[in-house]
Amino acid sequence: MQEVSSVRSTKKVDKRFNPKLALPIGKEQIQREKLHPQYVVGFIDGEGSFSISIGKHKTLRRGYEVRPEFEIELRKDDQEILERIVVTIGTGRIYDCSYDRYGWYPHAKYKITSIWKLKELLFPFLDKYRLQAKKAKMYERFRIIVLMLCNKEHLSDAGFAKIVRLRDEMRAMGKKAKTYATVSNSETLLETARVRENRLPRGVETFDK
Repeated sequence: MQEVSSVRSTKKVDKRFNPKLALPIGKEQIQREKLHPQYVVGFIDGEGSFSISIGKHKTLRRGYEVRPEFEIELRKDDQEILERIVVTIGTGRIYDCSYDRYGWYPHAKYKITSIWKLKELLFPFLDKYRLQAKKAKMYERFRIIVLMLCNKEHLSDAGFAKIVRLRDEMRAMGKKAKTYATVSNSETLLETARVRENRLPRGVETFDK
C-alpha cells in the first residue's frame, strides 16, 4: 500500500493580493505621455478624493493610527487616464478593484498613501496648479494633516486633537456629512462610498470594449 505523506507544504501564501487581480503598477511600468497639468487638476476637482482615516493600532502608544490617502477611482476601461496622471504627478500606484459581488464593472484605483510622496510630489503639484472647486478646502485640511504627520505633531495630545478636528471638518464637506467629536470605538472611521451608476445591467458579464 502506498504511504501518503501528511506533511504540509511550507510555501507561504501571500494573502495581501487577490490572484484574480493584476498586481499594482507604478510609473516604472507605465509608458504614457503626460497630461496637461490643468486637465489633471480639473480631473481631481471632479473625481479625486482626499481622506483621513483613524483606526485602532495595538502597537502604537496612543492606540490609534492616522492614515491619509489620496485616490481617484474609475472604471477599468478608463485606466489609461489614471496611468497618464501617474506619469504627470510622478508618483502613486494603480490597483485593480473587483466588485463582482455587487455586479458592477471592474474598476481601477490610483492611490498615494505615503506621507512623504504626498509632501514631496503631490503637494507641490497642487500648490502650483490650484484646485478651484469645493475640493480645494478639503485639500487645504488634508495638506495640514499630512504635514503634521511628517513633523510628528500627531504624537502630542494637542496635535492629535487638531487632526481629529480637521478630519471632522473634511467629513462635514463630503457626500456623507457626519461629524465625530472624538474617536469612536469602531475599528476604523473611514467610510467607503460606492458608485451605484457602475452597476452592470442584469445578465451582462463583461464591460464594453
